Amino acid sequence: MLAELKEKHVRITEPRRAILTYMVESHSHPTVEEIYDDLLPNYPGMSLATVYNNLSTLVEHGYVKEMKFSGITSRYDFIGNQHFHIICERCGLVEDFPYRDLTPFIEDAEDATGYQVSSVSMEMFGICPECQDEKD
Repeated sequence: MLAELKEKHVRITEPRRAILTYMVESHSHPTVEEIYDDLLPNYPGMSLATVYNNLSTLVEHGYVKEMKFSGITSRYDFIGNQHFHIICERCGLVEDFPYRDLTPFIEDAEDATGYQVSSVSMEMFGICPECQDEKD
């Protein structure tokens, strides 16, 4: 990835490297603030604006996806494998789940619309087990 970014003439700064590494290793769909808080102990000179700007660059180049859900702060996801998201309507927890082969579905969509499908995205909403337990 770093080599690809360099080929695109994107400077690989220490904060950018740290944020990209964090995103690759993270499975929690963090907010900008969560990334900042987690990286701050090791990068005390890093500002919240630095995190925003670097995420914007990584989104622009297709390595990270910004997930905007109604009423929930934007979260970020490393684009490494195909998966769907399920989001808790109460606490905002976002979890991944892989999907099966969607080739027949994609082919049907292309045949019906004439589009050439480049990606598939789906979000489902519900109440996570932890929030369900709080009700009891």
